[in-house]
Amino acid sequence: MVGIRELRTDLATYLRRAGAGQRVVVSVGGRAVAQLGPIEAEQGQTVLADLVAAGAVVPPRRTDAVRLAPPVPVWSGVRLDRALKELRG
Repeated sequence: MVGIRELRTDLATYLRRAGAGQRVVVSVGGRAVAQLGPIEAEQGQTVLADLVAAGAVVPPRRTDAVRLAPPVPVWSGVRLDRALKELRG
């Protein structure tokens, strides 16, 4: 817990801590009145880092961007095997 005076004096320090994920409780007159912490994802959205931390997913091995080919327009009702054959020439 940090008092309001100390928060004003060392605001940059406490903002860096909040950015690193630490929550700081701010007190006025010895009573907790606010909390300073990292920005959370929108309700219902989960950040990949949260899933990795929870052990729900394994982090990707590759961190470089994967380049995908541009999308190819295909008419509705065309069989996929024929569209691929035409694309591959």
